[in-house]
Amino acid sequence: MEFLARELVDDPDSVSVTESMDQRGTLLTLRVAPDDMGKVIGRGGRTAKAIRSVVRAAATRQGASAHVDIAD
Repeated sequence: MEFLARELVDDPDSVSVTESMDQRGTLLTLRVAPDDMGKVIGRGGRTAKAIRSVVRAAATRQGASAHVDIAD
């Protein structure tokens, strides 16, 4: 997910991903620079939905459960 986000934003050094556990499984929190938030979310949330789908598919393939939160 960090690789995908770094490719989307203008300031790739500001991208950070933290991992924690919650009742649903692994929670990945994505943080980007405020100016790049729109690029990560995309028009109508399409980019964010695509990122979530890729992460969920990768986790399922490994037999785990993962969810993405985009922090502001």
